[in-house]
Amino acid sequence: MRNAFLLFIVGLGLASCIEKPKNSEALPIIGTWKLISGTIIERGDTTITDYSKDRSFIKIINDTHFAFFNHDLTKGKDSSAIFGAGGGSYVLAGSLYTEHLEYCNDRAWEGNDFAFTITIKNDTLVQSGIEKIENAGVNRLNIEKYVRLKK
Repeated sequence: MRNAFLLFIVGLGLASCIEKPKNSEALPIIGTWKLISGTIIERGDTTITDYSKDRSFIKIINDTHFAFFNHDLTKGKDSSAIFGAGGGSYVLAGSLYTEHLEYCNDRAWEGNDFAFTITIKNDTLVQSGIEKIENAGVNRLNIEKYVRLKK
């Protein structure tokens, strides 16, 4: 009986030394995504932006946080000069992806939560949701289409 108990304790000790993976199955949203097109519907007006021509926008998502970067492709040398960046934490529950924007070059956006519905099919991610910031007068539907960047 004593040997069986000792064997059990040794086995338990060895089992506790085995490193278990933090997330045995990576979330499909994790990666680097390039924005291809964006559609904003606000006050009855629709604006579609093609991000494959004059600007570049990427979103990087790890297991707990996201970051985005947007800039013109003329290196700021003409009237199309633009730079935007931000990031924060997120929660993914099924197809509901909620960003908590902690950092943003437009400071009025900081501290806000934005809930999106996402779909991922092959290397394409589409996110759609309402962006609302009362004190900045923002209330719009934002639909973004991304493609996964390869390593």
